[in-house]
Formats: sequence, structure tokens, C-alpha cells
Amino acid sequence: MSNADTVRLLPTYRQVTETPRFLSGFFTSPPRNFHNSEEVEFDILREDEEVAVAVQDITVGPRHNQATVYTNKRFKPPVFKESGTISAFELNKRQPGVDPFTDPVFQANAMAASMDVVRRLEQKIRRAIELMSSQVLQTGTLTLTDDAGNNVFTMDFSPKVAHFPTVGTTWAAGAGDPLGDLESLGNEIRKNGRTRPRRVIMGTAALDGFLKTQVVIDRLDNRRMELGQIVAPELRGFGGTFHGMISAGQYSYEIWSYDQFYKDPNGGALTPYVATDKVIMLGDGRLDLTYGNIPSIGSLDSRVLPFMPRRISDGERGLDLIQNAWLTEDRENLMVSVAARPLTIPTAIDTFGCLDVIP
Repeated sequence: MSNADTVRLLPTYRQVTETPRFLSGFFTSPPRNFHNSEEVEFDILREDEEVAVAVQDITVGPRHNQATVYTNKRFKPPVFKESGTISAFELNKRQPGVDPFTDPVFQANAMAASMDVVRRLEQKIRRAIELMSSQVLQTGTLTLTDDAGNNVFTMDFSPKVAHFPTVGTTWAAGAGDPLGDLESLGNEIRKNGRTRPRRVIMGTAALDGFLKTQVVIDRLDNRRMELGQIVAPELRGFGGTFHGMISAGQYSYEIWSYDQFYKDPNGGALTPYVATDKVIMLGDGRLDLTYGNIPSIGSLDSRVLPFMPRRISDGERGLDLIQNAWLTEDRENLMVSVAARPLTIPTAIDTFGCLDVIP
């Protein structure tokens, strides 16, 4: 009921939750990574650092070399499906930011509501992909759980154990030998992956211990040689923070941290994508983010076509979503769903590793 008071309706405030893509940004999605198949596979050709061996003299025949040998790997992507309901009764109510004396426009409200639901469902799937990326880079495996803690999808990419070591002495409280630990893991990646690692991504506790260690302080305080520099933290990319450079042995590393987190479906605890005591090390190597289609019979219901396209694919953004919308039989509810079949594949499995620095 109206009275003599006057009221000004201020713009709606929306608390937007960031959807980071720092780790998944290292996985690429060229056109070939979008497919309609149930599984994906690729062949691996490996070369050793062999040298030619001299023969006795010019009359001797050539030394025999084995023909190229390759291995094959095949993987089946997991499936994500999220849905939401838009009730016609709710559309009859005042929508956020709308003058209460304005008659509701059902179709416009339905469009706005469906886009909002799709946006939230897309963000949930994006966070799941970021979680998959974090698991691959920290463990070389995938374990996806439901809200009861049950494993619904597991995959072991069979990484080398030496690429995921635990340090001999903890980095906590300024102890340990961070530079030696970084050099040792760098040597493993250089030896097995044939690439020089050039960046490390540290969890919050790992970064704190690293910067407090005396050997690191001495390295950064060396005024005669440019062996490292810590700069003011600078947010870059899709959520990572750049801290500077440091040398360890024959390697020069970019130092990054990543403090973004997700809500664990089992219990709701806020959990960091990079464990606080972990240090991911990355060289230049191919990491694939692939997407499979989700087949359907027939086209979208013509009554809801204005609300959304069927499929949204964007390789540059690492995105491929399958959308659907339909009306319930009584036409009182609009159902909206977003699905995807993504898989983060560590194709160059030997070009990265992860340290546990606070066991």
C-alpha cells in the first residue's frame, strides 16, 4: 500500500564472484580439440639426446638405427551437467532493480532470468575446469567428487614420481634449501621433458617460507650480480600474482603465487586451487584442454529459441558449452541447462612438476 513517503530506487548491487582461469590458461584449445567423439587419443613420439658414432673407415657400412617408435594414449572426458528453473509465477513479481509500479513484461523477464542462470552455470563449470587443471599440475591425476564426497571420475595420467617430490627439509619458518630444491626439480624436468622450466607457482605458505629463508634473502641481496629481484606483487593474467625472478642453479624462474579458491562440493569449505604448501614448476610444453560434444535428438523447442543458442564454442577463451532450454508440460516453468565434456590433458607430461615444501 502506498503512503505519503517518497522513495528513490537505487541501482541493483550484484556481488560478482570471480571465476579465475590462471591454471586452465596454460591448457590450450585449438580447433582440433573440439570434437563429437566419446574419447580422444594422441600418439607420442620421443627422441633421446643421441650422438652419431664414428665407423672404422669409409668402407664400413652405416650403423643401424631403429625406425621411429611411438606410443598411443586414449582418454574419456568427464561430463558436467547443471540446470536451473525459471518459474512463471516468480516472473510476475518485481525483478531486481525494476520500479515496483511497472507492469511485468514476462518475456523480457524470462530472457533476463535465463541469461543470469546460464551465466552462473557457466561459472560453475569454469571453476570445475580450473580445479581439474590444478589437480593435473599438482598430482598428474584427476579425482572429481560429488557433494557426498564420492569419487565420480578418476584418471591417472601416469606421471613420473620424481616430478612430484617432497622436500627433505620443510620451508616453514625460513628453514630448508628452497634454491636447491628448485634446482633439483628443474633438473628432472630438463632431463625428462627436454625443456627448461621457467616459472614456479607457489601456494601462500610456500611463498611465505621461501621469502623468509636466509639463502633466498642472500641471493636477492646480492648487489654485484643480477641473480634475482622481488617486485611489488602485480596481478596478471587470470588471477595469478607475479612477484619477480630468481635464479636457482642454471635456471631462472618467474615467481608467481595464486591465492584463488573454490567451494568444495562436499561440505562447502573454501579450498585453494594451489595447496598452500605446494610449488608448481612449469616448462614449455603442450597442455591440452579438449571438449567433446553432447549429442541430442532434435532441435531446441521453438518456443524457447529466443532464450539461448544451442552451443557456444570459443577456443581463445577455452570454452565450449552445450545449452538447452525447454518448457514444462504445464508451461509454467522454463528449464535451462548448461553442459560440457572438458578434459585437461597433460600431453607433455614430463614438462612440469610439483614440490611439497611443508610436509
